[in-house]
Amino acid sequence: METKLHLESTGLVSRLFHVNDDYTAELKSNLCAEQSFMTAHEAGRNRETKVVYDSATRRASYRERDLTTNKTTAHDTEIPSCVHDIIGGLFQLRTLSLEPGKSAVIPVSDGKKSVMLKVEAQRREEIKTPLGLRKCIAYEVFAFNDVLYKRQGHLHVWLTDDARRVPVQVQIRMQFTIGTITLRLDKDEKA
Repeated sequence: METKLHLESTGLVSRLFHVNDDYTAELKSNLCAEQSFMTAHEAGRNRETKVVYDSATRRASYRERDLTTNKTTAHDTEIPSCVHDIIGGLFQLRTLSLEPGKSAVIPVSDGKKSVMLKVEAQRREEIKTPLGLRKCIAYEVFAFNDVLYKRQGHLHVWLTDDARRVPVQVQIRMQFTIGTITLRLDKDEKA
């Protein structure tokens, strides 16, 4: 399975810190990561990052190339036989049936670090989307604060409170001037 994600800043944020990122991940049928590739153009930084996840050797190989200076950075890290990239981890979260007050851990790696990422179901709430109100369960994913990412922040995910468990909203709250990034569902194509 291949997943693709495009992030682009707009409005005032784009004037202060322009972002134009493309992320692709290849996942096995069990949602374990095989490889990921990202091109990131963020303000003055331009880089390509490739991570290969080898379940047989239980190693992740991370390679990043600065497109401006042509400098390459490499890391290898030990991983479990089934590990998820951050997007695959979101898919894995959809397979869990966590009621508010319950938590689970998901093995996640960015290629430089491998962690057991704690996910906590926090509450039921309704989220307003361009498609109307959706009944959801709100989760906190503990990926920041030197767990997977060094930066201080909070990652929240809202999945529909039904059998489909569709991601309705993802919110990243960072401790910097801009503050919060919110992604909301605006189109739902039922498979």
